[in-house]
Order: sequence, then C-alpha cells, then structure tokens
Amino acid sequence: MYGYSENKDALVKRLHRIEGQVRGIERMLEDDRYCIDILTQIGAVSTALESFAFEILDNHVNHCVAEAIASGNRKEATTKTAELLAAVRRFAKTR
Repeated sequence: MYGYSENKDALVKRLHRIEGQVRGIERMLEDDRYCIDILTQIGAVSTALESFAFEILDNHVNHCVAEAIASGNRKEATTKTAELLAAVRRFAKTR
C-alpha cells in the first residue's frame, strides 16, 4: 500500500478539478479570450498541480520512506531515500 492510498478518493477529485481547469483554458482559447486571462488560468493550473505534487511527495516521505527506515532494512531505506532525492530533483527541474 502506498502513502496516498488513504487519500486516494480526495486526490482523484483534485485531479478532476485540475482537469476541468485545463478544459476551461481550452474553452477560453476557443472563445478568443484575452491573453492575460488565459495566462492567469494557466498559473492557477500550475499552482494546483504543484500543490498536488507536494502532497504526493509528502505522502511518500511520511509513508514509503519512513516505513523503509523504520523497518531497519538498510538496503530498502537507502533505495527509498535515493528514490526520494531523484523525485525532488525531477520536481525541481520543472520549476
């Protein structure tokens, strides 16, 4: 079981809201809306995705990595820590 499992329904709902925001941007383009209004909505979607990513990252740290460390299995803890650092690096590159 993954760290997000307990919140999966809420996370899926958040993704649906983000999906709706992206569709809204598409409609704005189709309706020839003002550039700044479109950029504002793009910023809102970016912020929503970033917030979502931080929640997934938080779940990973507090569940997957913490359990690996608590298990006392050094190899597993090292693997989970390396995965965490790689994920943070990937996330930081997108900013």
